[in-house]
Amino acid sequence: MIRSANPDVIRPYLTDASNLTGGYASEVVFPENEKEVIQALDEACRTKTPVTIAGNGTGLVGARIPFGGIVLSTEKLGGLREIYQAEGDSGYAVTGPALTLKQLQDAVSTKELLYPPDPTEQNAFIGASIATNASGARTFKYGATRRWVRRLKVVLSTGDTLDLRRGEFVADEENSLFLKGSKNSFELKLPHYRMPEGKHSAGYYVSPGMSAIDLFIGSEGTLGVITEIEVGLIPKPQGFFSGVVFFDREENAWQLANQAREESLKNRTAGAKDQIDASAVEYFDSHALEILRSSYAQIPQKAQSAIFFEQEIQAGTGKHLAQQWLQLCKSYQALSDQSWFGQSPKEHAEFRMFRHAIPVLVNRILRQYRQTKIGTDFTVPRKHLFDLLELYRQKLKDSGLRYCIFGHIADNHLHVNLLPQNNEESVRGWQLYRQIARQIIAWGGTISAEHGVGKMRREYLSDMFGQSGLMEMSLVKKKLDPCLILGRGNIIPEEFLNG
Repeated sequence: MIRSANPDVIRPYLTDASNLTGGYASEVVFPENEKEVIQALDEACRTKTPVTIAGNGTGLVGARIPFGGIVLSTEKLGGLREIYQAEGDSGYAVTGPALTLKQLQDAVSTKELLYPPDPTEQNAFIGASIATNASGARTFKYGATRRWVRRLKVVLSTGDTLDLRRGEFVADEENSLFLKGSKNSFELKLPHYRMPEGKHSAGYYVSPGMSAIDLFIGSEGTLGVITEIEVGLIPKPQGFFSGVVFFDREENAWQLANQAREESLKNRTAGAKDQIDASAVEYFDSHALEILRSSYAQIPQKAQSAIFFEQEIQAGTGKHLAQQWLQLCKSYQALSDQSWFGQSPKEHAEFRMFRHAIPVLVNRILRQYRQTKIGTDFTVPRKHLFDLLELYRQKLKDSGLRYCIFGHIADNHLHVNLLPQNNEESVRGWQLYRQIARQIIAWGGTISAEHGVGKMRREYLSDMFGQSGLMEMSLVKKKLDPCLILGRGNIIPEEFLNG
């Protein structure tokens, strides 16, 4: 096993995309197989040395940044191990945790297959995407990562290993979960809090009759180290009809997105073919478009908002679907003549690049002012979507802070990025974040839909699940990580683990 205490080797593991500062560690270890993972954890457990599991540094909540102890890098545990394809149907892939999402998609695409989850950051390791139950634009049709994970191998801090297949080891009517590891058996009392409706990636997952595998998906490196993964695949779509639709009023974009969502859900449920059934519906407010204009001068000057959509098409259906989408755009006074539509792979790739350009440009602005992004990851129940949009508009306008809004409007999940230009604005930004978070919770929403909790959102998790919920989570962790070394500082505040 490779290991290093060289400060120059350690330094890259003290940062991630969250820009959280102050991290430190005594060593980085690089296990190359499961046996070496067990060896590293066994040593750390005996010495009570905290272990922070590191992926590819794409996380936004500081989960991989250590504050003491050692870093266990998963980067040498990658490698695509198998792609299985059923004849003319779906399949699955088996991989280590350090394969990037792009590498996985490229590999399965050669076999005309698709891994449906679509997180924006394609350089993320698949293990990390499972650790946060990541999602993305296509979650609207295909659900988050959780839905596609079929099997996990996990090494616990004691060196015990779990081989978890979906449907095995399910919770009983008493909310208890029994697990059998390579050395020991475990009985867990699951938390009793109620999960929010919709996309959710905050704290340990619980639901009646849940499969044990779901406890580890979204656990952010606090329960074990994932060493092998099996995910489901579907046939690759033949093509897409997609577009970026511009509006001169934000409300028109809201209404079109809502109508596209309702028609998509209705047609999907009915199994209707050749009808509107979007796989993604994404929103940009006027401030997001203003930032994008620095790279896309062709954005119409009158545009105050935009919607990106995509829909899978089969041979011969593109023209019919294009007519339906164009009629929908017309119904909500879109700037149709100035909007962008296309069916070719090149056009689709360009539209998706437009969608993914905004986070990159936001980070460029923040680096200019040497500030950390204040970004929301909130989702609300469907009935509160328009309440959410109005809340954002009013609160942000009144704040006087620079901001932009974009994201997964079909999932009631929009990212507000506050862009402070100095420390005083940053303080005001976090105060506003807290106010909005409390309203989201009051509406039955979640503080984290896809990025996780990490170290930066723990206090908001307490607002959501209360002290009792955090205590119940800590009891689960203590059962599976009795050494209390894994992911210290992530999800569960230290006071719930001490004593």
